[in-house]
This record gives sequence, structure tokens and C-alpha cells, in this order.
Amino acid sequence: MPAELRKRLTERFRWTDPGPASTHLVSDMSGWWRDPDILAEIGPALADLFQPVRPTVVIAPEVTGLMIGPLVATVLGVGFLPAYKNTGDRRIAEPTTWATTSTDYRGRRLALGVRDRHLGPSDRVLVVDDWVATGAQLRALYQVVEARGGTVVGTAAIVADCPPEVARELRVRSLLDGRDLDP
Repeated sequence: MPAELRKRLTERFRWTDPGPASTHLVSDMSGWWRDPDILAEIGPALADLFQPVRPTVVIAPEVTGLMIGPLVATVLGVGFLPAYKNTGDRRIAEPTTWATTSTDYRGRRLALGVRDRHLGPSDRVLVVDDWVATGAQLRALYQVVEARGGTVVGTAAIVADCPPEVARELRVRSLLDGRDLDP
């Protein structure tokens, strides 16, 4: 990763304190999306983490993944699939393969799903996400890909703030480590 991109990512990141009722600080990545240089460089930098692996599709979870996933897919010259989150109130009108996460860093369990018609046995999938903390969402997405017969080649993330054994298990490669953004 270019040193200048690393510098910009750390400078434009903020931790915010939501107040006394909160048990943790909240990450504010909005400075990343406001910076056109970061937007121009983030896709190539994430794609470079998995060279020379040739995925056939990029999958990323809602919400931030819907911004960075297409940037990576474009660089790789492959398609992009959104992974939808279902908290119980969402309906998708066509066959979708779902997997439920284990408890995430907020104590939630989510269902993540990808439309069946877009994912099949010949697909080699690169999962892209902004932040990996517990790996709960990645595990669910890996289950979806496996259920459809595809193969996950790994995960490219902006920040890996997970234990090293989780990063190894899920083949996470990242631009920053959580310690780079310590409050």
C-alpha cells in the first residue's frame, strides 16, 4: 500500500464518544469517503492485497461494503454482489441463500444473504469489508458462498482489528491494523 494512502487513512479517521450510556467509542470513517484521493486509491490498494489471485466476483456486506466492494471489483475487472443484512424486517422477492452470524462486537446476530442467481459453483469470491472485528459477518458470508458451491479466496479489509488467529482462519489481509487507529 502506498505510504501516502496509509497516512491519509489514519489522519482522516476519528473515534467519537456517543456519551455516557455507551460502552465503547464509535468509529467515524466519514473522512475517508469525503477524500477523493482515498476514493481513487482504496480499490486498487485492496485489490493488490490479493494479487495474483483471480477472483470471479467480489462480495461485500451492507452498508459500507456497498461503497468499497464495487471499487475493488472494478479494478479486478469482475462483478460485484451485495450481501444483504436481514434483521427480521427485510424481504427479498427471489431465492436468496442466507447464513446467520454468531454474536458480533455489538452483541447482535444478523442474517446475511446473496441472491442465488448471481452466485454459483464456478465462482471464486473475494470478500471485501471496511472493518473486521470478530469475523462474525465473514464467517456467515463464507457459509453462503460454500452453500452455493463457490470458493472464497479470502477477505480484503481496510482495517483488521481481530485476533491474529481469526485473521489467519478467514484469510484476512488489510491495509491497516486496529492498532494503527488506537484512540
